[in-house]
Amino acid sequence: MNVWRDTWVVFRRALRLSVRHPMWSVLMLSQPLMYLLLFGPLLKPLTAEISQGAATNAYQVFIPGLIVQLGMFGAMFVGFGLIAEYRAGVIEADRVTPASRVALMAGRVLRDVVVLVAQSVLLLLAALPLGLRAPWAGVLLSLVIVALLGATFASLSYAVALITKSEDALAPLLNGIAMPLLLLSGILLPMQIGPTWLQRLSDISPLKHVVNGVRAMFQGDIVSSPALWGLFWVVLLTVVGLTVGARTFRKESA
Repeated sequence: MNVWRDTWVVFRRALRLSVRHPMWSVLMLSQPLMYLLLFGPLLKPLTAEISQGAATNAYQVFIPGLIVQLGMFGAMFVGFGLIAEYRAGVIEADRVTPASRVALMAGRVLRDVVVLVAQSVLLLLAALPLGLRAPWAGVLLSLVIVALLGATFASLSYAVALITKSEDALAPLLNGIAMPLLLLSGILLPMQIGPTWLQRLSDISPLKHVVNGVRAMFQGDIVSSPALWGLFWVVLLTVVGLTVGARTFRKESA
């Protein structure tokens, strides 16, 4: 019970900070919105080709990718905020409290998940006037996947931030990881329309299977093989991310 209570306390404090300083959340949402407004219309003439006849409109293919992108990139860079707190002495102050070390991470991760889900809802609402049509069950499952991805990448980002304790080390590391993930996951366009060698190379990325799963959900194929594989990979990634993050917090906060 103490862990849950401490997590709630840390979550409320972190959420208040996000509400008082919303610029970061706004900036993270602005990128997928620009993709939606400026890149999405270019896909409409290619709907049949990029969906291979499975989707009724381009946004059934494009929005799932943006949802995954938001869950990934929206949480990947939260470690910079933790480094700022470390330099301000907040982490040292947390260490001398009896609060659970896991709760110190879990409260922050929960805040990040809430912010990401709220951003995803706004992105989906913005896509409706542009032509997005998808079953409610698929949309709700996509929000669950965003929450799990957010928890995964936020935990890993905090872990790396605690280890490096430097923006100069964290920035190139995250950018070096983010770019291959973006290009090989098929976030913007399905990898199925690419050459065979690129499809085989993208198979090593778990996020490709997550993106394919969300696209299947948006087409109503909730229990299809791509959807189930997507759920499998996102749950596995979440378990790994939370485990690494919790162990790092325990070690670095000891």
